[in-house]
Amino acid sequence: MFIGELSKRTGVSTRSLRYYEQQGLLRPQRRASGYREFSEPDVAAVRRIRILLAAGLNTELIREVLPCMAEEGAILAPTCEEMAQDLKHERERMGRSIEQLQAAHSMLGSIIHAGEAITGGRHA
Repeated sequence: MFIGELSKRTGVSTRSLRYYEQQGLLRPQRRASGYREFSEPDVAAVRRIRILLAAGLNTELIREVLPCMAEEGAILAPTCEEMAQDLKHERERMGRSIEQLQAAHSMLGSIIHAGEAITGGRHA
């Protein structure tokens, strides 16, 4: 199938599909004319890529873990132990980022509250 058909079947724009190819996430065959030709497994690969992107992974990590992902219903499961460890490390990194954002959110709230106390709640 050509890129337009893959786009229709997955609901992903052709621009995104080209980006996935540039990032090494998809490897379509090339016809002599230069047209990309995708196969049925690419439909499943795009679905997996979208799930991993929604989970907050970047394309570099997705490229590493994608070959070791199996579908378990609507969710993915790592099939390689080292990939499972990589995912755990990424989740820990995300947790630290969330904590930093929560601290920044709290600090900003304190600053806003202090400003309202000084100005009597008037907005500048």
